[in-house]
Amino acid sequence: MSNTFKGGVRPHYKKEHTFASPIEAMKPSDILFFPLSQYQGGSCYPIVKTGDRVLKGQKIADSEQEISAPIHSSVSGRVIAIEPRAVISGKIVPSIVIENDFLDEKLQNALFVEDKPIEELLPEEIIRIARDAGIVGMGGKAFPTHYKLSKALEKKVDTLIINGTECEPYITADHRAMIEYPRPILGGIHLIMQCLGIKKCFIGIEDNKEDAIATMNSVSRKSDVIVVELKTKYPQGGEKQLIKAVLGKEVPPNKLPIDIGCIVFNVDTCATLYRAVTTKMPLVKRIVTVSGTRVIHSHNLIVKIGTPISELFEFCGGFTKEPKKVIVGGPMLGITINNLEVPIEKSSMAVLAFGLKDDHKYKNKSCIRCGKCIRTCPMNLMPNFIEMYANKGMLKECVNLNVNDCIECGNCAYICPSRINLVQTMRDVKKAILDSEEV
Repeated sequence: MSNTFKGGVRPHYKKEHTFASPIEAMKPSDILFFPLSQYQGGSCYPIVKTGDRVLKGQKIADSEQEISAPIHSSVSGRVIAIEPRAVISGKIVPSIVIENDFLDEKLQNALFVEDKPIEELLPEEIIRIARDAGIVGMGGKAFPTHYKLSKALEKKVDTLIINGTECEPYITADHRAMIEYPRPILGGIHLIMQCLGIKKCFIGIEDNKEDAIATMNSVSRKSDVIVVELKTKYPQGGEKQLIKAVLGKEVPPNKLPIDIGCIVFNVDTCATLYRAVTTKMPLVKRIVTVSGTRVIHSHNLIVKIGTPISELFEFCGGFTKEPKKVIVGGPMLGITINNLEVPIEKSSMAVLAFGLKDDHKYKNKSCIRCGKCIRTCPMNLMPNFIEMYANKGMLKECVNLNVNDCIECGNCAYICPSRINLVQTMRDVKKAILDSEEV
């Protein structure tokens, strides 16, 4: 029987263009850009200089901050600049610019891995490899994996949940990974279980991915990993919603999954960790879904990190017409960009192009007190009241209504008949609370 959580919405998933599209390797770019900040945590500093020749897998930037992840070159070539560049977030950040020499010369043993069977690696060795490989959450949040593992080890979590839901419309990168690369995923799962001493693991997959469920069941049948079929609903992939659906447990307000003994990782994060251990190559590429109503040929691509987004669309045949909106990520949680030369980052799961008819804009109206935003909120918040207090600058009241628990999933704005931009209100009020000295 499928499991689920309270609230949520069922948008049109629009995955039909790519759910059966095998993952293809995209040709490398001439010039690649590596922002020194492309994950949650401290920014990196360059450890190369202009004119240096670098190899594929070579570390080019690092940080001394605890919550951080180094950055590696995804090609061999020459550093031609270290300069401010636009990135997906819209910010201008220092970036390392590398000219590809197309020799694809790898740095041999780019990662140090103990010369012993994988199953004998110690927890601290697995955490070190995750850190040295620059691995972050591949599901969009981009939180450094080594830090998450170390905190889970401290808390002695006892349950591991793997996120294979991929509940955002259009995106099928994880879906295809589960079908085409199930064994690296399972290998990474066992590494995490080994690291944390966990005996129980569940893989949550939505019931609209029958082939992925069958594939993961087939490879995990004789292991201690259980596939859990979940109802198709957004945002099933939220950590707290996933825990509720799989275990029936609630994560209390202002708490994290590790506070109730759980840890959640994305399927591709697991595969990336396994490959780092077995190939001694850091995170230099990822799967990206290219789709949308204005893309000529939709694809799932293996893309080298640092590749300009314009080249992904070019590889897919370009546009049927000039797009009116391009989104990195999904249409619910993604970021709209106006510069196609920004690079693919570690957390870039998809790039989507849409026309004017897909952008349903309405002039904001007054709240009609229908309560739909409350019923669909997966965090049990009251977005209409938070919006009312936020408009009056009443930050303490917003805090009392647990606005900081908002995961910005977009359900409230999606379902609102008055088309009030509730998500932006949540973002603004959380930033105001963070900046305030009185709250």
